[in-house]
Formats: sequence, structure tokens, C-alpha cells
Amino acid sequence: MLTVAASSTHTAGLQGFAATLPGKLVLGLAATAVVAAAAHVAIPLPFTPVPLTLQPLAVLGVGLAFGPIGGFLTMLAYLAEGLCGLPVFAPTGPGGIFQLLGPTGGFLMAYPLVAAIVGGLTPRLTRHLPLRSERFVAALCGASVAITFLFLCGAAWFYHLTHASLHIVWIDTVAPYLPGEVVKVFAAAGIYSTLYRSTASKA
Repeated sequence: MLTVAASSTHTAGLQGFAATLPGKLVLGLAATAVVAAAAHVAIPLPFTPVPLTLQPLAVLGVGLAFGPIGGFLTMLAYLAEGLCGLPVFAPTGPGGIFQLLGPTGGFLMAYPLVAAIVGGLTPRLTRHLPLRSERFVAALCGASVAITFLFLCGAAWFYHLTHASLHIVWIDTVAPYLPGEVVKVFAAAGIYSTLYRSTASKA
């Protein structure tokens, strides 16, 4: 009984800290570190400068965890860290502003909006889905829209930068990544709905 009460008090204390400005800053910086770690899980492909990374999954997670505004600001902080020279971008690129303005820059610059889209769309969809698994379905739809936007931005920037044919743009920035992105979207939705159920059951 005392253990349960102490655990509840500890949890309430952590939630209270997370609601403060210092708490939000700490959590936001921790989230940028997670995105940076995901960026370093990178597999270069021989035919394109765009590597396979876990970044999209991390960005979706940030948006789902922090909501549209918090997710947007957190990913802006991540880009600012990269512009300052911190090694937070994928190691296959030159780093800093050169990476932000390089072939993968469209993906990087879209991250704040990707987080905002999934973080804002998912709660709205949840309210309109009369299903037992509504949070999973809502997150799945929100993440799908966000990932689609990410690849539109990445492909458009690559096309603007290289003036390559649409076929080359498709092969270099979209086609090889689609199976992995489907897995990431399902993973993000599954993690989000599972954590929500776990948190709700402890409340």
C-alpha cells in the first residue's frame, strides 16, 4: 500500500515537473538527442545521397509526444543544433548548414512541420473515430499524412537542387524508402497507442 502510494506520488511529481518550463526544456532537449541518435542509425545507398535512417520514426514520435506546437518547436531546436555544428544530422552528409542546404535538406527542413502535422492531426482524428482502437487508427492516419508531406518536401527540394528528371527523383528520394516508412508509421502508431493505454491505466 505504501509502495503504491509512493509510486503515485513519484509519478505525479514527474508529471508536475514536465508541465513546468524547465521540465519542458529538459524533455525537448532529450527529444532532440533521440532524433540525433536515430539520425546516426544510417545506411547509405550507392545510387543516392539520401540514406536510410530511423529519423522519420523519431520525428513522428516527437510530434505524437509533444503535440503540434511542442513538436514543431522541438524540431526547430534540433535543426538549430545542427546549424551550430553539433553532430546531430546523419553522418553520411557534411553536417551543419551544408547538410541543411544539400540534397537531403528538404527532409530536414520539413521535420518541424511533420511533427506539427502528426501531433495536431492525431488528436483531432481520435475525437471522430468511434472505434475501440481509435488512438492507433488516428495515429496511423496522422503519421501517414505527415510522412507523405515529408517525402513531398524531400523530393521537391531534391528536384529543385539537382534539376533531375522526375523518374530519377522518384528513384533517389521516394521509392526505396516506402517499405521502411510503412513499418515506421505502424511502429509510431503502435508505440503511441500502447503508451497512452499504459498511462491511462495508471491514472
